[in-house]
Amino acid sequence: MPSWNIHTAHAERLLAQEAPDALGIRCVDAFLLGNLLPDIYVGYMVPDVSHKIPYKETHFADPTFVPEPRYWEFAERYAGPDPEGHVSDLVLGAWAHLVADHDYNKHNNAFIAAHGIKPGEKTRIRKQGDFDLFGRTLDISRAPQVTPEVLSQCAAFTQYELDDEDMRRTQASMERIIKDNAERHIEGTPAYSMLDEAFFVSTFDAVTEHIRSGLHAYVAGEPDWGTRH
Repeated sequence: MPSWNIHTAHAERLLAQEAPDALGIRCVDAFLLGNLLPDIYVGYMVPDVSHKIPYKETHFADPTFVPEPRYWEFAERYAGPDPEGHVSDLVLGAWAHLVADHDYNKHNNAFIAAHGIKPGEKTRIRKQGDFDLFGRTLDISRAPQVTPEVLSQCAAFTQYELDDEDMRRTQASMERIIKDNAERHIEGTPAYSMLDEAFFVSTFDAVTEHIRSGLHAYVAGEPDWGTRH
């Protein structure tokens, strides 16, 4: 799956290119946190979370070889607007996370099929190593700040329970990732094991545009904004 470096880079790219309100975002920190949210309770990214939730429940996919999360199911169940017609920024961010997971893994699966690479654990490890290298080529700087507004949106999140201290642990984890990314930053093209630079350039652009188009459709009031695929 894409690393948090990659998820955050997509959010930062969008926010650098457009004003938050053009994307339907009112609280940037809640959107940034949402971009990490589906991974928090899986149990790998944030130490000592208060509880764990199975991957298939957080990502709408079975944890098979390289799963393609069904972001449209998340949108159908949890992205309904409030009485004022707004979807919470936290939910928008979680939706963006699942879009990225789906699209990166779908592109990866197409790549290995096109190149005759056999699926399996060795291929999964090579893929994940390449994703980690790509993440270190990106410049990121924004960890979500767990403000009262962010905690209010967390309390209203209906898919599963969000603990306030876990959200603060998530902020701390992302701050460590940003620091590590700067210290171990890669200039130029890494020595990828399986994928290549063209894969990451095209996929990064495609994922950014998928998220952007969905958010624009949300702003325009289109009812199917989050379920197109």
